[in-house]
Amino acid sequence: MIETPYLLFLGDAPDQLAAKVAQGIKDWRPENAVGQFRLAGCAATVGLKDMTLAEAKAAGAKTLVIGVANRGGTISQAWKEVLIEALGMGFDLASGLHNLLGDEGDLVAASQVNGQTLHDVRVPNVQYPIADGTKRRGKRVLAVGTDCSIGKMYTALALDAAMQKRGMKSTFRATGQTGILITGSGVPLDAVIADFMAGAVEYLTPDNDDDHWDIIEGQGSLFHVSYSGVTLALIHGGQPDALILCHEPTRKHMRGLPGYGLPTIGQVGELALTLARVANAQCQIAGISINTQHLSAQEAQAYCEKIEAEYGLPTVDPYRHGAERLAEALEKL
Repeated sequence: MIETPYLLFLGDAPDQLAAKVAQGIKDWRPENAVGQFRLAGCAATVGLKDMTLAEAKAAGAKTLVIGVANRGGTISQAWKEVLIEALGMGFDLASGLHNLLGDEGDLVAASQVNGQTLHDVRVPNVQYPIADGTKRRGKRVLAVGTDCSIGKMYTALALDAAMQKRGMKSTFRATGQTGILITGSGVPLDAVIADFMAGAVEYLTPDNDDDHWDIIEGQGSLFHVSYSGVTLALIHGGQPDALILCHEPTRKHMRGLPGYGLPTIGQVGELALTLARVANAQCQIAGISINTQHLSAQEAQAYCEKIEAEYGLPTVDPYRHGAERLAEALEKL
């Protein structure tokens, strides 16, 4: 069990998207975050008070959470200086990076000397099965996107909140490090051996009541050459009854791939639906989620209206406008 509250470590994040782990915790579990710690040159902020380790300790923080998702998921030497100091001051450490805390000898030694705990949430702790494609009871919805880091988790969390408010049965199913840190459970899907990824999603979304919805956190994008595999595992393992298409309209290229432009919403919907119907012939597209964080309120409303007119599907920014219309669409399926 990771002890709260947290001090969110932003390190030297080069941009706001790199701090998406910290941003997600701050937005969805603000009661668990007392402040942020940034190194010189950090280009991100989650809007919390900048604190030293001593200030955070005095404020009651118990765990320093690495809130950065950098390309490759590595721990730099500059980070280590802070992490070792934090262990010496009585903080536990939590991380969702591919570069595991437990693989770093100096961090392990410091934690042992000071009696602190290292939490690597990206380490699978279950022997997942190979997917068998057996149809499961209950309903499932999956967010799929035109790119990675585009708002699929926010869409799922907002949808879960809206469904609960409507009295619908729903459960958010985390598949990445941020979702796991927010909810306390889930499958770190991109750390699962490839042959078992779809099976891990089947394990995560077992038989349930016929009117219960599992809201599966999306990952990657079918059109992102770096991360398409994890998306396909979610589609086939999840056997979704419904898809929510996610898009961020100001992106110039795929995240981390300047040579690749984004597909259209329609292209994602066509390909995702074709692949989803391999495992569930009844799958439908229920709605569209637009990440409008870089648009004004007027621009956001106009863009959502334009996309809704173009595709004939309920279109909202679920974090900005609420996900009630998406929940209503699922209720009708």
